Amino acid sequence: MLYIVATPIGNLEDMTLRGLRILKEADYIFAEDTRVTKKLLNHFEIDTTVYRYDEFSKMRQIPNMINLLKEGKDIALVTDAGTPCISDPGYEVVDAAHKEGIKVVPIPGASALTAAASVAGISMRRFCFEGFLPKKKGRQTLLKELALEERTIMIYESPFRIEKTLRDIETFIGVREVVIIREITKIYEEIMRGTTTELIERLSKNPIKGEIVLLIKGKE
Repeated sequence: MLYIVATPIGNLEDMTLRGLRILKEADYIFAEDTRVTKKLLNHFEIDTTVYRYDEFSKMRQIPNMINLLKEGKDIALVTDAGTPCISDPGYEVVDAAHKEGIKVVPIPGASALTAAASVAGISMRRFCFEGFLPKKKGRQTLLKELALEERTIMIYESPFRIEKTLRDIETFIGVREVVIIREITKIYEEIMRGTTTELIERLSKNPIKGEIVLLIKGKE
């Protein structure tokens, strides 16, 4: 059986009891970065064998994982933080498992996407998620397409690019209400709300650090 296990995005208290049990009982854990995952496992005194599964190893690991699953082994798939298969290569092994008739089980828990949506104060009845915007090729084209989007738009962004992204939003989408949520569940967690213009001015004076979820109000 293939378990898709959510892990904390900052605060270890967010690890679920069910998630801990699965990580302990699984035959193997496949992780985006074994070093990051081993810190989590050590904290909870879990000694399950961990192998790497990421963008660079996936083509080699998917056949290995499928073979193990066919042999009756239980595998837990985790990402560095949050829920796997959202903006990471996890979906490909899940797809392969489904095609082989292998049962896939979600073990819900922390997710930056849903955590940010819950505290943004923007309607989330309808939204679209774009992950990380392209850095160069296709960036302007995508932003121009999003200018017509009526749903709330959610993206992940780096603190090193957030000011540029806000400026690009103003250029290709227009002045919009936005929400920046950074360092979710961590010590310096912060929610910043305002127009793109207001937040550009604020960030130009006081740059921010940490992982960011950006929400953009849709076209009215």
